[in-house]
Amino acid sequence: MKREKVIQSLISIAAVIILLVILNKVLTPFQARIFNLGGIYIILAISMNLINGFVGLFSLGHAGFMAVGAYTSALLTMSREAKEMNFFLEPIVPWLLDVQLPFPIAIIIGGLMAALAAALIGAPVLRLNDDYLAIATLGFSEIIRVIFTNTQSLTNGALGLKGLPYIGVTDSPKEAIWWIWGLVIITIVFMVLLINSTYGRAFKAIREDEIAAEAMGINLFKHKMMAFIIGSFFAGIGGALLGHYMNTIDPLLFRYLLTFNIILIVVLGGIGSITSSVISAIVVTIAQELLRVLDGKMQIGSLIINGVPGTRMVVFSALLMLVILFYQRGLMGTNEFSWSWFKKLPFKTKKAKIS
Repeated sequence: MKREKVIQSLISIAAVIILLVILNKVLTPFQARIFNLGGIYIILAISMNLINGFVGLFSLGHAGFMAVGAYTSALLTMSREAKEMNFFLEPIVPWLLDVQLPFPIAIIIGGLMAALAAALIGAPVLRLNDDYLAIATLGFSEIIRVIFTNTQSLTNGALGLKGLPYIGVTDSPKEAIWWIWGLVIITIVFMVLLINSTYGRAFKAIREDEIAAEAMGINLFKHKMMAFIIGSFFAGIGGALLGHYMNTIDPLLFRYLLTFNIILIVVLGGIGSITSSVISAIVVTIAQELLRVLDGKMQIGSLIINGVPGTRMVVFSALLMLVILFYQRGLMGTNEFSWSWFKKLPFKTKKAKIS
């Protein structure tokens, strides 16, 4: 049985790689850009789902960890010339001026710095529950943003950082597909292995009933801290990818609204499901772009309708409300992708009866 699952997992990964090859050929640069943004949001949604969905912690600090990862990776990959051009109001700290690391190393360090920040903030706040934890983590996120806004010689303050090295060798969204979606595959595989391990079962036990989990010998603080640090690590990775993909970052990018956007994806798909986060992130990213036409001038036959800025988000919010009303547990709830789904499909032919 275990061998069968390994074979099925390898087939799934191979199918995804083949799909990426096909999409890399057929997608336009604009479509590839949207597709890549969906991949980044998958990493962010899965990392938040680990904390909020599988462990049941109500954390609102994701934007802060994304900021730590993004700024760390940006400062470690920018050339000396790019740093001098950005830091014209006040010179950058000398020990960072000549530092330039390869993108893969810098992005891992960005994730580790986000994990370190999570370890520092998690020690006091993870002893809180529910609303108090949400307020504490939201406050931490805003503190990080304010610190980055006022440390001119370290982060360039409110001016932000521009001209970040792009993901890959060239500025092509199609080349970035392999970087971003490669990390998406790694993230999904890691999370699946984690959730199906003894740690994952402990996470779910804590989510269902902390008192019962503690009575069974589960160390609540240890497992909460572990999930918090791992989720923050991948949040830092996602923040670094987003910064390099946009070529620019500033403190306003990492406001609390960014955290709420990720929560929206998690809740829409289903809290406590990796598959739902993947599907929801892609659906939300594509839907927001498809509805952008509502903000501009539209022509329906001979009728011309002048678009009103903001109509796109109004319609999008209304659609989300309808989904939540009819699917209160999200599109998939806690269900996960399984090969047994295909066994239930009506593909089998009926056996002829022998008279």
